[in-house]
Amino acid sequence: MSHNPLLEPHDLPPFDDIKPEHVVPAIEKLLADNRAAIETLVERAQRETPTWDSLAAPLEALNDRLSRAWSPVSHLNGTMNSPALREAYQACLAKLSDYSTWLGQHESLFHAWQALKEGPAWAGLDEAQRRSIDNTLRDFRLAGVDLPTDKKRRYGEIRAHLSELANTFSNQLLDATQAWHKEIDDTSRLAGLPDSALATLAANAEAKGVQGYRITLDFPSFYPVLTFADDRDLRREVYTAFVTRASDQGPHAGEYDNAPIIEETLRLRRELAELLGFGSYAEYSLSTKMAESPQQVLDFLEDLARRAVPQAHEEFAELEAYARDTLGLSELAPWDIGYASEKLREARHAISQEQLRPYFPAPRVVDGLFQVVERLYGVTFEEDTDAPRYHSEVRYFRILENGEAIAGFYLDLYAREGKRGGAWMDECRVRRRHEDGALQLPVAYLTCNFTRPVGDKPALLTHDEVTTLFHEFGHGLHHMLTRQTVADVSGINGVAWDAVELPSQFMENYCWEREGLDLIAGHVENGAPLPTELLERLQAAKNFQSAMGLVRQLEFSLFDLRLHHELAAPSAENVQALLDEVRNAVSVVPRATFNRFQNGFSHIFAGGYAAGYYSYKWAEVLSADAWSAFEEAGIFDPDTGRRFRSEILEQGGARDAAELFRAFRGREPSVEPLLRHSGIHAA
Repeated sequence: MSHNPLLEPHDLPPFDDIKPEHVVPAIEKLLADNRAAIETLVERAQRETPTWDSLAAPLEALNDRLSRAWSPVSHLNGTMNSPALREAYQACLAKLSDYSTWLGQHESLFHAWQALKEGPAWAGLDEAQRRSIDNTLRDFRLAGVDLPTDKKRRYGEIRAHLSELANTFSNQLLDATQAWHKEIDDTSRLAGLPDSALATLAANAEAKGVQGYRITLDFPSFYPVLTFADDRDLRREVYTAFVTRASDQGPHAGEYDNAPIIEETLRLRRELAELLGFGSYAEYSLSTKMAESPQQVLDFLEDLARRAVPQAHEEFAELEAYARDTLGLSELAPWDIGYASEKLREARHAISQEQLRPYFPAPRVVDGLFQVVERLYGVTFEEDTDAPRYHSEVRYFRILENGEAIAGFYLDLYAREGKRGGAWMDECRVRRRHEDGALQLPVAYLTCNFTRPVGDKPALLTHDEVTTLFHEFGHGLHHMLTRQTVADVSGINGVAWDAVELPSQFMENYCWEREGLDLIAGHVENGAPLPTELLERLQAAKNFQSAMGLVRQLEFSLFDLRLHHELAAPSAENVQALLDEVRNAVSVVPRATFNRFQNGFSHIFAGGYAAGYYSYKWAEVLSADAWSAFEEAGIFDPDTGRRFRSEILEQGGARDAAELFRAFRGREPSVEPLLRHSGIHAA
């Protein structure tokens, strides 16, 4: 193949030219080139004492060239999945894992890094360079560089297999999600659904060339059914299909079952941790995080549970009484919770997500998001309609400061077939200094799965979707506003995983305040701002069932941590038993015996959150406390915004996360603002 776009220099990925057949040859060539170049660097380091320019800088350039090729492939696999691309992606995983293991266990390269740290060049290095070297030496040890040969080989086998298992888990979940649908032509069965949801279901049907309405398991489709459909049997059917995805239960029982993947993943993770001398995978996972031990995390989670569970029981008792007395539901089933909760929310606060939709047309929300960031950090935004894009709905923007571009990002807002669910930010390019002195600007991917626009009308977002967009953009700002030029600590790189949610959760606060909402919200028909009465109802409803929401997150966090710390002999039965035990301790809602939540828990089985899901709550303590500084000074206070940018966003991973927080807040973090913002009375 003469022309391979993945091997050619480019500022932005040449999406129009990338084909599945380019992927394997490009990755194979880059890996071979890297191996040869690294051996040359090692030979040089054995002849002369390494410096930053002779060792670290060329290694960073090699990593970056590989990342430039793999990043668009990985992103396309998640957003434009096809059988051919999936096959090419899968074929590269073992090759990349093998290369990563080879690199992490290269003793001569490890000694070269040690020589750089212990040599005369160390004194002349800046803080970011030193931090990068320390992280690299730590990662060598975590990759088993000190292990005997047979254990090194086993480490490599485990790593490769875990990579393939994560990909299989993700693929089977996507396949299971797309395997189920329900077509309805009797509109009476959809009574209760708002017009926006009916339009989405009708568009689903039209896209498949069928009459009526089509319910799928994509979030914008199934969620309105569970929240608004008066037909209880329909709610049960959709709920059952969703909570049994990729399992031995439900309409596709056994077809895409992730249980064996979970069992093998847990077994291999424990073996990996023990190879490296850790007592559990949780101990291994926490070795690069802020939290110091699994016990510290358990204490943190159990302390939150002690404060929240009693209130969650009160909230659920109130829901039960309302459902019984007003809705005629003598017993609440799992598929009734969302429906009854929405009815109670509307009854108590006279507000629903659907009432708010007309005030959040997607174009206005995006423009408002930009205005919030402009006021906080003094940057501006400019769309580039000529940038290469991978789908017609995707947009590309540049961030400007004093008229100069400092970063860029792709914005991909809507759900579609072949795109995995959820919302995420990922790295396209990292900010770094090239060996010739040129500055590479950071570029991010920002991906959501919102309800699509129908016809010529703009998409109308729920308030929940607005906060999701702000959350992901907070991650994006962490990546794009960095001032670091060493790739390993630039943006979110090198940031402790349990601190990485701080900037994202912080941004959500602007979706609840009048000053922020005046920029974000405008009625789709006339641009009118959110009425004061509606805002007051929204704010009053903010902490509706907040304790129930908190204990649900604690359930996921405790399950994840205990799964990776305690479960020595994983099996489908043991995993289920542990989940049941955690639920008995903190959950307050009824559960279906056929629910296989764990089989779709991609955060920990196909994402980066294994033994780290607690990070959401850990970082929320930091973000709530950081927000309280803005509450004290004014939410658009320029000085506070400038300090947050310089002390948190610009620093990346160049300094310890706890140190950065203390520098911004002037003290250790407190849990009280989180409890207060969440409406937990035990505060």
